[in-house]
Amino acid sequence: MEFALITGASKGIGKAIAEELASRHTPVLLIARSEALLAELAAGLSAKYGVAAYYLAIDLADPAAPSQIHAWVQQNGYRVNILINNAGYGLSGPFDQYSAKEHSDMMRVNMEVPVVLCSLFLPMLKSVAKSYILNIASAAAYQAVPGLSAYAGSKAFILMFSRGLRYELRRAGVSVTVVSPGATDTGFASRAKVTGRKAVKAAERFNMKPEAVAKLAVDAMYAGKAESITGFVNKLGAFFVWLLPKSLAEKTGAGLYEIE
Repeated sequence: MEFALITGASKGIGKAIAEELASRHTPVLLIARSEALLAELAAGLSAKYGVAAYYLAIDLADPAAPSQIHAWVQQNGYRVNILINNAGYGLSGPFDQYSAKEHSDMMRVNMEVPVVLCSLFLPMLKSVAKSYILNIASAAAYQAVPGLSAYAGSKAFILMFSRGLRYELRRAGVSVTVVSPGATDTGFASRAKVTGRKAVKAAERFNMKPEAVAKLAVDAMYAGKAESITGFVNKLGAFFVWLLPKSLAEKTGAGLYEIE
């Protein structure tokens, strides 16, 4: 039996991806911090779709988390043919509003964990006829965003890492896809402590449902796409960022997050 391993699976896009895969009769391994939410989700997916669903509650900000996830998979004899690096969060506001540890923890979850998990699971992924890596970036990956500087930088890293890794693995039977959602109806704004009124209003206006994002992401993964931006408005935004002067894009982003 082959499993899809999903980080950040207890809520938001990760939870929706787990549901989307389970509805396609794919067994899932669920990774997140909240044991209660994971237990509820695993039981619900098994009951609704008749698929195997197991979970591990772990804090991905712990440097030892990736190796512990890998050990758990090996000890239980699970075979992973889909690795989905979804977990991530942001810190909104002036950069110096947060401590070095807060920035470091966020960057570890957003960047280091996906890289280490890809490294640890790549031998297993290569051992099956066809396997997939799906990395979740962000529409913020396409420009500098004052007020989300470290977060946008971390997602730009995921975007570039994914594209480079895809080329390296093009003959290995491992397909790498990176998906960049825009504003989505999740707990991101609350976790990121977004207070800018313009940013909140823009998110409310253009929010996509996690289920819609999840379907687009899974479809892109199975189609073997290199890169996908979810939603027409987000695609248009990425195009204009490429077209217009960077200083103008940065000024627009700063205005959303009220950075002077």
